[in-house]
Amino acid sequence: MPGIRKETTPITVDTPWFRSGAVELGDLTVAFETIREERDSAPAFKGLPDDSCPCPHWGLVTSGRLTLRYRDHDETFESGDVYYAAPGHLPRGTAGTELITFSPTVELEKVNAVLAKNRARLGAPEQPDINLTST
Repeated sequence: MPGIRKETTPITVDTPWFRSGAVELGDLTVAFETIREERDSAPAFKGLPDDSCPCPHWGLVTSGRLTLRYRDHDETFESGDVYYAAPGHLPRGTAGTELITFSPTVELEKVNAVLAKNRARLGAPEQPDINLTST
């Protein structure tokens, strides 16, 4: 069975406020994510259905705190919690939050295309090429 390590995972997003390294395993993308700076994520998701993330994610908070905002409620997870992010969420984490996430690759690629356009619009530095390699 293939596996990955955080230290050898290619970086796919690297901004002053967020860093992610991701690899495709089967039909899922596994990402090691670090929230460097707490900020409102809503502008990044503009243009997606309901201006929120339509992709489901499963994950583990390895440090810090993650809040998933939905239209009618929030869900907060802390270090050691395993979570499910249903479609329609907006993530917000405290600075220093680290996550391991599992997402359906086909759905995630559509979201990532919009996020990349919005990062450019918001003035984020140019990103590395997103090239998920199957392991």
